[in-house]
Amino acid sequence: MSYTILGRAIKNEYLALGVMVTTFGGAFLATRGGKSEKPVAGQSVQKAKESVPINADSSEEEQFIKNFIAEAEKSEAKH
Repeated sequence: MSYTILGRAIKNEYLALGVMVTTFGGAFLATRGGKSEKPVAGQSVQKAKESVPINADSSEEEQFIKNFIAEAEKSEAKH
């Protein structure tokens, strides 16, 4: 069996192969990505710390939060 596309008879086998090549080729091209530099260990953590603001109402509260984070990091480093 075949289909008529733009006035030409195209067999089912060729249509199926075309669909599979297009699908797998597109998936390959979409997922291969580009080369990127690997971040240095700890660099992304430091960027995250800098990007998240501490919304404290007073300087005492801000200092308390910073001390809490520092203590949590110390205890996490021990484990």
